[in-house]
Amino acid sequence: MLNNGQIRYCLDKIGEMFPDAHCELNHSNPFELIIAVSLSAQCTDALVNKVTKDLFKKYKTPEDYLSVPLEELQNDIRSIGLYRNKAKNIQSLCRLVLDEYAGDIPTDRDELTKLPGVGRKTANVVVSVAFGIPAIAVDTHVERVSKRLGICRWKDSVLEVEKTLMRKVPKQEWSDTHHRLIFFGRYHCKAQNPQCPSCPLLELCREGKKRMKGLKAVNGK
Repeated sequence: MLNNGQIRYCLDKIGEMFPDAHCELNHSNPFELIIAVSLSAQCTDALVNKVTKDLFKKYKTPEDYLSVPLEELQNDIRSIGLYRNKAKNIQSLCRLVLDEYAGDIPTDRDELTKLPGVGRKTANVVVSVAFGIPAIAVDTHVERVSKRLGICRWKDSVLEVEKTLMRKVPKQEWSDTHHRLIFFGRYHCKAQNPQCPSCPLLELCREGKKRMKGLKAVNGK
């Protein structure tokens, strides 16, 4: 496990690598963001953006999503995984937003998680990106990087990873750290073929050193 000084070094280096890391889901308001994040489960941001390009032209309000049959909405997002369940959740979310929140997306994380299809990760993304409230959303990239580096333990749950990062990272840096860890995991410390040979964190990364040792053994060096 890394100590606090090592964690600080890693976060600073990742910040230097990806100083402009940001949410890559295209949106123009909190409502569009929560729809986009809901669609992004087990799906790439690039595919979500391709679908929402037309979706957000057709549907601009919760009422719009409720004005069509469920089958029509399913067809509009058919290229996205789990589209049937996601379409059902979107319509249920829109109905609850209208009935309980007067058509506005709530700013409180606990209120957000009451919406259909909105878990803790989605809620953290929305409060951070849409409302500027510090939060760390742990997606697959954040979890993988945190565990590979040794910021967290391999056996830690997603919630435990989030709580550890919240303890180790200053609150004012939570949102930036969330985006930078995503970029680092998406474009450098990838699930497959991580860029260990060129990684500035290799000497501190327990998994990277194991991987490099294994590659040297395979190559007979």
